[in-house]
Amino acid sequence: MSTFKRKASSKTVGSLAGTRASPFSPCTILTSSGIASLDDILGGGLPLSCSLLVIAPDTHSSYGELVQKYFISQGLASGQKVYVIDDDPGQFVSGCMWHSSGTASPEGNKGGNEIGHEDGVEIAWRYEHLKPFQTTVSASRFSADDDFCCAFDLTYRLPEHVLDRATQSSQLVPLDASTDWTKLLGVIAEGLGTSSVPVRICIPLLGSPGWGDPHPKDVLQFVYSLRTLLRRFPHACASVGLPPYMSADGWGGPGWLNKLGWFFDASVTLSGFSDPSLSLMFPSYHGSVNIHALPTPHGLLPTSDRSSTLRGMWSASGSRENNMAFKCTRKRLVFETHHLDVEGGVGERRTGGRRERTVKGGAGLQVELEVEPNIEGSAAASAERNQTGSSTKKKRVTFRGEKRDWYDF
Repeated sequence: MSTFKRKASSKTVGSLAGTRASPFSPCTILTSSGIASLDDILGGGLPLSCSLLVIAPDTHSSYGELVQKYFISQGLASGQKVYVIDDDPGQFVSGCMWHSSGTASPEGNKGGNEIGHEDGVEIAWRYEHLKPFQTTVSASRFSADDDFCCAFDLTYRLPEHVLDRATQSSQLVPLDASTDWTKLLGVIAEGLGTSSVPVRICIPLLGSPGWGDPHPKDVLQFVYSLRTLLRRFPHACASVGLPPYMSADGWGGPGWLNKLGWFFDASVTLSGFSDPSLSLMFPSYHGSVNIHALPTPHGLLPTSDRSSTLRGMWSASGSRENNMAFKCTRKRLVFETHHLDVEGGVGERRTGGRRERTVKGGAGLQVELEVEPNIEGSAAASAERNQTGSSTKKKRVTFRGEKRDWYDF
């Protein structure tokens, strides 16, 4: 009898609802966060038995809660069991987004800036064979009947009949945050022991006023117990958010966020552009994305280093990780690569044959197009006209700045 065994394919391994196997580690089962670009940052999705921490220090926005709503909506759409722990879990879930009844446009198809259009390139013929420039990943690889990552629309709310059906069938289990923390973990552990489908545990605002007046040690103990619970039941995952006043080291002492990050497998900070100068400098984005930790369930290095498109870790020798930001449009939340706008941008002004650009708070740069006059009486001009049969004008572009550059090319 032969001792060789055929390796199981990734499709047979990830047979649970709303999951798939990682292409780099078949023993790692991934589930989607509901945002295709965030899944790319995490390495294809959030692995089961792992937890995600979303930090949003901006007090004037709720981007962290928006990520948690995506997490809940994806669990309900894929047929997974969802636990929600909040001050008012019913009201929080009712504000979640949903996909349209028809075929919604996949996220990311219009997220990047393309050079041309389908009919042809309008800039120049030499750019026709270049790939379109995109700042985010495309979710078009997910088919319409695939339940791994749905294309949610922020203009659609969770239907009441879907919410009632999920509550009656115990697919959605709301838990009040004012309950004793030990009892909450006991209820979740009991449900995990009897569930045959993947389970999601969502805590939008851990330590909010509805939780009472917790001490930093109590928060760390609760998070450690939650992580132990996930390791005990490998078919569950969790997503936790923090209120703005707990998203700084001043609340839990020096190194508070660093301590808290050790208890989570993945940690991401969404820093909104509360400073007006940043909003003027980067008008296409609403905030920056900082990655503190990435999940490594069955290895020493995260799979995101090899599979992520947005991070840009394609060369281990010397390439740097891309700067990332997020923007919230009318229909979706997108994570993109963070870069400066095109030279000139919205502050560029063209008047006649001269182009001017004004930069606030810095040195201005003027680009002038100089045309050398054609001397009719010169012998060189006469000889050139005799050879070409027409008169030519030489053009030269000069750059003039207010101060000297630090380097020259």
